[in-house]
Amino acid sequence: MKNKYDSNKKESLSLSQQNYLKDLKRQQHRIRAIRILIFVLFLLLWETAVRFGWIDGFIFSSPSRIVQTFQNLWNDGTILRHTGITLAETLISFSLVVVLGIGCAVLLWYSSTLSEILEPYFVILNSLPKSALAPLLIVWLGANLKSIIVSGISVAIFGTILNLYTGFMEMDPDKMKLIYTLQGTKKDVLFQVILPGTLPLLISIMKVNIGLCLVGVVIGEFIGAREGLGYLIIYGSQVFKLDLVILSIVILCVIAVLLYAILNLLEKKCTRPCA
Repeated sequence: MKNKYDSNKKESLSLSQQNYLKDLKRQQHRIRAIRILIFVLFLLLWETAVRFGWIDGFIFSSPSRIVQTFQNLWNDGTILRHTGITLAETLISFSLVVVLGIGCAVLLWYSSTLSEILEPYFVILNSLPKSALAPLLIVWLGANLKSIIVSGISVAIFGTILNLYTGFMEMDPDKMKLIYTLQGTKKDVLFQVILPGTLPLLISIMKVNIGLCLVGVVIGEFIGAREGLGYLIIYGSQVFKLDLVILSIVILCVIAVLLYAILNLLEKKCTRPCA
C-alpha cells in the first residue's frame, strides 16, 4: 500500500510540474506577443502620424521612407558595404578586448605587486569618458582603420580587466589550496581552477562588451571614417538626409541584437549541465 501511495504521489507531482511548465510557456508566448504588438503599434502610429501630417516626415522620417531608403542602398550595394565594415571593425575590436582583457587580468592575478601598482590606473582610465579620447586617437594614429579599432577597444578594455581580475580574486580558496596541497603550481591553479571557474563571468562580460565595442567603433567612425554606419549617420545629418540617419541607427540596433543573441546562445551552451 505504501509503495502504491508513493507511486501515485510521484505521478501527481509530475502532473503538477507539467502544468507549471505549460503555464510558463504560455506566459513566455504571451510576453513575446505583447512585445511584437507594441512594436507593430509603434510603427503604425509613426507611419500614420507622418501620413496625416501630425509630425514632419522630413525631420522624423517614417517606416515606409526608411524601407525605401534601404531598398535604394541595397540595390547599389552601399548599405552592405558600410554595414560589413562596421561589423568587421566591431568584431576585431571585440576579439582584441577579449584577448587583452584576459591576458592583463591574468598578469594582475599572477603578480600581487603588479596589481597593486596598476589597479588604480585602470580604475582611472575606466572612468574616463571614452568619447573624449576619440579625437586624440585620430590625431595620434590618423584617420584610418587603426584609430577606429583602438576607439572600440578603449571603451571596453579597462572594465574587462577590472571585472575579470575581481572574479579571479573571488574564486574558492579551498580549491586553490587543494591544488597546492597536491604539489601543484600557480599555473595549475590558473588552468584548473581560475579560468574554468570564471568562464560564466567571462561570457557575461563578453555580452556587455560586444555592445560597448560597437559604440566605440561608431564613435571612431563619427570622427575619422569615410565608410561605415557611423560615417553614414554623420553624413546624413550634415546633408539633412534623416532617412539615412535613422536607417543606420536601426541597422546598428539589429547588429547589436544579433551579436548579443549569438553570445547568449554561447552562454547557454557553455553553462549547460553535463548529462
